[in-house]
Amino acid sequence: MKNICFYFQIHQPFRLKRYRFFDIGNDHYYYDDFTNDDIITRIAEHSYMPMADTLLHMIEHSGGAFKCAISITGTAVEQLQQYVPEFIDKLKALVATGCVEILSETYSHSLASLRDPEEFIRQVHSHDKLVSNLFGKKPVVFRNTELIYDDDIATIVASMGFKGMITEGAKHILGWKSPNFVYSAASAPSLKLMLKNDKLSDDISRNFNNHEWSEYPLTADKYVDWIASLPEEQQLVNIFLSMETFGEFLPSYTGIFDFLKALPRFAAERKISFITPCEACEKMKSVGELAVPYPMSWADEARDVSAWTGNDLQREALDKLYSVAERVNLTTDRRLKQDWEYLQSSDHFFYMSTKHMADGAAHASFSPYDSPYAAFTNYMNVLADFLVRVREQYPMEIENEELNSLLLTIRNQAQEIDTLNKEVKQLRANILSAEEPVEVPVKKAACSKKAPKGKK
Repeated sequence: MKNICFYFQIHQPFRLKRYRFFDIGNDHYYYDDFTNDDIITRIAEHSYMPMADTLLHMIEHSGGAFKCAISITGTAVEQLQQYVPEFIDKLKALVATGCVEILSETYSHSLASLRDPEEFIRQVHSHDKLVSNLFGKKPVVFRNTELIYDDDIATIVASMGFKGMITEGAKHILGWKSPNFVYSAASAPSLKLMLKNDKLSDDISRNFNNHEWSEYPLTADKYVDWIASLPEEQQLVNIFLSMETFGEFLPSYTGIFDFLKALPRFAAERKISFITPCEACEKMKSVGELAVPYPMSWADEARDVSAWTGNDLQREALDKLYSVAERVNLTTDRRLKQDWEYLQSSDHFFYMSTKHMADGAAHASFSPYDSPYAAFTNYMNVLADFLVRVREQYPMEIENEELNSLLLTIRNQAQEIDTLNKEVKQLRANILSAEEPVEVPVKKAACSKKAPKGKK
């Protein structure tokens, strides 16, 4: 039986306000609250809210047969809680059906996996704690920022205990292989990989409203027929999309929500099931290992990470930002830590892209800046002020060796405290055990004679 795995991404960064050189050292608030409010409110109205209603309709009207996965970044959750809290309630209702799986990822949609393994792990734990608090679920399948993946990342993800990871089915990696199977990571065989089916995902995101497309219009029965006609041994079709595709990039008047609602009925007729990533990892065996020596993503035609690291501007900004990672993680300043989180969002570096290929227009359409150079200048002004604040707490005069020594001391102290806490807990248990009353059996005297009065 064939299975369809739908995955929808939700992410919004905290966009920066226009920050001038003369603001450095004087203004420590970096965000454009008006724009952030306006964008997320608009997208929630056009996309997130109707999409949540559509998914709930599909689950209820299919008797729970429709299933899907959603990933949502911590920065998106924070903005939704502030500006559109009703959508968080809808997400909780979806998760409560048991048919929607929430995936793990980095808290701020960052590039930490490419730059700083320790920061990467910290962000994942921070995100999963948020998910657990909101939905009462601990994610077991991981998706990285923009589906970025390579063998080194797989090793880290496996070490954190995840069952599986979803990523891009890039042609330059797969070669003759099909994305419609479960694979395992070459560097961590216990980690199962689910790969995006590019063609069938793009048929929705790029071609659904493309009047020049040879298959236009795309209908639900035609789409399901394509999946049903795949070779019998190809049992898993992964359709990975941004949730904004529905209602924002493809407005409701295109019929995109009606298309979605019709899918479960036609899938049932052709005996095709829907499955979550966790279920796929549990039920399906890997058909082989997949080696990915260099990072890939789902962006652009190249399916690499050049959209965020492809030019000198982006690399300089990333180098400057992550140069203070250890110092920031030492601080207890909540505001500084929050800014550190927000400034890592990959969007800031995406806006700096200077790629002039077919994807260039797409890069520009997402950017709030007039040019990549304006994006770089604004970000570096903000970063300059941020670095000043970091230096005030941990001056750059502190050499790396001294800083590493301090970090080692802190880690050792944490381990000692943990060991002492365990010993205290054991001692308390021993004391409680000792204080419990012990019943001592009393032997009856056998035919004892009563002593005469006055005699002992």
